[in-house]
Order: sequence, then C-alpha cells, then structure tokens
Amino acid sequence: MSATRAVRWLVRALVALACAGSAAVAIVLWWTSRPLEFPSRPYALDVRPGASLASIARTLAADGVLVHPALLTLYARMLDADRSIKAGQYEFDATLDLAALVARLTQGDVTQRAFTVVEGTTWTEFKRRLATEPSIAAGVALRSDPEITAALGVDAPSLEGPFFPATYHYATGSADRAILARAHRQLATRLAAAWSARRPDLPLASPYEALILASIVEKETGRAADRPLIASVFVNRLKRGMRLQTDPTVIYGLGPAFDGNLRRRDLEADTPYNTYTRDGLPPTPIALVSQAAIDAVVRPPDTPYLYFVARGDGSSEFSASLAEHNRAVAKYQLGRR
Repeated sequence: MSATRAVRWLVRALVALACAGSAAVAIVLWWTSRPLEFPSRPYALDVRPGASLASIARTLAADGVLVHPALLTLYARMLDADRSIKAGQYEFDATLDLAALVARLTQGDVTQRAFTVVEGTTWTEFKRRLATEPSIAAGVALRSDPEITAALGVDAPSLEGPFFPATYHYATGSADRAILARAHRQLATRLAAAWSARRPDLPLASPYEALILASIVEKETGRAADRPLIASVFVNRLKRGMRLQTDPTVIYGLGPAFDGNLRRRDLEADTPYNTYTRDGLPPTPIALVSQAAIDAVVRPPDTPYLYFVARGDGSSEFSASLAEHNRAVAKYQLGRR
C-alpha cells in the first residue's frame, strides 16, 4: 500500500471512530435526559455501605428503572462520579432523569428518618429502643454501660441523665453511636448554658446536681405549667434541710422490683434513691430531662411552697404549710371536703 493510500485509510478510520464516538455520546446524553420509569411511587433504593456502582446499576435495571445497567455506570464514569456514590436509603417520588438520579446518589440525598426520645425516658428505655430500632445500626447500645461511657467519653458517674430527649433525624443504617453522641452533646451544651445563667442562691453545688434535681422535677410534673412551682418546692426544701420525699426517686431505687403499686413499706425501704429515708439529692438523675425542667431548676420562682399534691387532673395543689398540705391531701387524694 502506498503512503498516500495509507494516509487516506487512516483518516477515514479516524473519522469513523469520531462519528461512532459522537453517536455514543449522543445516545448516552439522550438517555440521561429521559424521565426514568419507577415501578412505584415512592421508589425505595437501599445503597449498602461498600456497594459497587455496578451492583446499584443492576438493581435499578432489574426494577425496570434502567433499560441497561451500563447506562448508569458509563454516565457516572464520564462524570468521574463512580466512586462518589453515598450509602443510605433513598426514596424517589418526583420525576427524575438519569442525571438527577446520579446527582442525588453522589450528594447523599438520603431519606431521613426520625428517632424521638421523650422527656422522662430512663436510660434503660433509651438504650433498649436504640438496640432494637431496625433502621439504626446497633453497636454501642449493645455494650455494657462502662464500655458505652468510655466510647462516648461521658464524664458522669452514670449514663442516667446525660442525654437530651429530642427528635433526631438520621439516614437508614446510621450507627447508634452517632445518635447517642448527638444527644450527649446537646445535653452538655444546654446544661452548661443554663448553669451559667442560674440564680446565685441555689442550694446546688454543680451542674450535675442541677441535672439530678431536674430529673426529679421531670418525673413529678403532670402539667408543664407546674414545673417551675415544683422546682421551687424542692429548692425551698433543700434550703431548709428538709428531705425531698418524692415518690419517683423511691420507684427508681426499687428498679424491677416495683410492680406499679407504691406501698408504705416501699417508702420505708432504704436505698440510695429513697428521698424519704435519706437527706439531699439521690446520687444520679432518675430520667432524661427537658429544657423546661432544667430551666425551672436553675431559675425557680420565689414561692413559699414546701408541699404539693396531685389534683387528679394532671395539675398539682401547692401548699406553704403542713396543715395546708394535709387539707389538700384530704381533698384531692382521700376525697374529703
């Protein structure tokens, strides 16, 4: 073959390849702009940690979203996004094209779930829920309390109390440690801020003592508006050296032995948490506390109250003297007028 013919052949070959390449690019671009057909609305796609782009593409093709797995892999590699896919559970409801799908997968635009911790929840209840929530990866919550304390760096004698009850949003498959760490940071931040704004005459020596008292207020409160008044009762009692005499601490001290009926012998059974038999605060909080309970404890109103009794409708009757309290008990607890 002459040199001239060879050059002509090479030029034709390059032109053909260029045309083929352009056609391939055009086909890919056409497919990326087509609306995807989801088998259901919303369509859920679970991308496991470590899942390959090819496995994700096969799943989408098997579900009829893609006509061929190569469409996703080729397009993602063209964008250099094939190693940027984020794990998590995705839900697709609106109409999307392939470009938008890849954008969501690489941005980690995953479905958010909610895990709600209610004020007054105990650590045991919180830990059990974390360990059994199917959409949360249990790990830390399956360990012993000393191991959890070390893993989270909790500087407290107990895991009862140092977590803030709130709603935490997370992606499916998130680690329980992440939720615990967020709840602990929130509590620490909120407690420190409240303690710095406390009343100077509080009979409390530390933020931890404030947390303990707030947990008692939390468990004693049936109506939110009563929290400050209940806090004032306990603060007044501490100032006077009176025992707190609060049933929730006794119940907490009884643990699994409590059968739902608090008896006189229970009030007389001495435990570290029995505030009928022991002076001052119990050794640890007895539940997770709300911001309102913390605020009520660090800045309680000035009141003369030393006693309160449940009225039976969620609210409480407050008294400044034992005689008044006894009359309130007779009226609301014993049904006497």
